[in-house]
Amino acid sequence: MRIGVIGTGRIGTIHANTLSRHRDVGSLILTDTDPARAQELALRLGETAAPGVEEVFRWGVDAVVITTATSAHAELIGRAARSGLPVFCEKPIALDLPGSLEAIAEVETAGTVLQMGFQRRFDAGYTGAREAVASGRLGRLHTVRALTSDQAPPPAAYLPLSGGIYRDTLIHDFDILRWVTGREVVDVYAAGSDAGPAMFREAGDVDTAAALLTLDDGTLATATATRLNGAGYDVRMELAGERDQVVVGLDDRTPIASTEPTGPPAASKPWTTFLERFGPAYELELCAFVEVVRGERANPCDGREALQALRIAEACELSRRLRRAVRLAEIPGGAPSAI
Repeated sequence: MRIGVIGTGRIGTIHANTLSRHRDVGSLILTDTDPARAQELALRLGETAAPGVEEVFRWGVDAVVITTATSAHAELIGRAARSGLPVFCEKPIALDLPGSLEAIAEVETAGTVLQMGFQRRFDAGYTGAREAVASGRLGRLHTVRALTSDQAPPPAAYLPLSGGIYRDTLIHDFDILRWVTGREVVDVYAAGSDAGPAMFREAGDVDTAAALLTLDDGTLATATATRLNGAGYDVRMELAGERDQVVVGLDDRTPIASTEPTGPPAASKPWTTFLERFGPAYELELCAFVEVVRGERANPCDGREALQALRIAEACELSRRLRRAVRLAEIPGGAPSAI
């Protein structure tokens, strides 16, 4: 199997490393808007660098992995679909709903595969939480609390391109909330604060956000995020039911300290980045993609699934701006696929 990797930045490098050592992947063709970066990675891995996207498609590949800037995702997904190629793409499909729907339509018309990169679906903790809900261990689920806290903000130049904190950061929490609970979000009420560094206000974004979400069975969920969590990279989910309660992301590296006299000590080596925290999950999702391409398993996260997470993010952004509750029915692109 020959796979084209388009984009060799941080996450592209990680995916290329995973694929390069996979027993079912014979070779890679790497390309990037910075040709020197792609060439350097290709030399290090013993793979081939292409001068541009055109060559990746012309030289011939069996599948494509897209890890470029978000603005290029939809166009590349469409091109791969028209070429009859299965695609793995980092989230999101596009920064807006029309672009996402158009790309999904191209994939569905071509009858090809689009697997989206929501790596938390492959994390052991979230998998365990999903099993706990599905088994009935928790009883009737009544409350879910999710959070994502970055230790340090991204570069200022990235913020205007990110789509904002709901689409860039909390979209992972929205996806995993649906996946773990097996339920749909019916309405949201969101708020944000730009009281931190000026670069967030200048980008029209916020550095801290919160949302209250109601699920279709009445379960209440909260999702919070911040770009400024100095203690470390903190991602957790708490699920409380009438019988039991579980938590994802609580271990000896969770960047949190107890004020109780007998509480556990602060982590000696807290998580610092998402790449470090979710390293195993990133590898598993690429291995799953290879299996999908080989016809050995069903697609674990298709474009329609990713669309639902984006719709929740869109609803939250609208709620923040209008300062009112927003029903998901107000956001185009409904009729979600089975979770």
